[in-house]
Amino acid sequence: MQARHRQALLDHHLNAMKPQQSSLRRIIHATIYSKQGLQTAFKSEAAFRQELFLFVLLLPVMYFLPVSLEMKLLLLSVNTFVLITELLNSAIEAAVDLSSPGFNEFAKNAKDIGSAAVFIALLLAAILWSTAIASIFTG
Repeated sequence: MQARHRQALLDHHLNAMKPQQSSLRRIIHATIYSKQGLQTAFKSEAAFRQELFLFVLLLPVMYFLPVSLEMKLLLLSVNTFVLITELLNSAIEAAVDLSSPGFNEFAKNAKDIGSAAVFIALLLAAILWSTAIASIFTG
């Protein structure tokens, strides 16, 4: 059953990658696939939901934080970067799970490296937020 589901997903995405008739049609399909990817990540990835929750929670904090516009844009960018990195990590994990259902050292390394990328993005976010908050108290 699971093998048939995997094959159906693979067939769907291979068909989706075929050249489209028009640029507008391609853009529409890309938008639909992106929406589906976000929905899948939200439904199946707890880490993405948690990071999205923090992203939304920090938006008003960022708005009212008494820092420069440049710092606010940096904070928005780094928060977005965390979400992007988590999406890429989830995609790596899904691809690895599909291609290596059993234990494989290379698969483990790929997942660990993806996780490390998310960790670095979160660390960068923590550093920028700390810097922004510290700048309020240090002038």
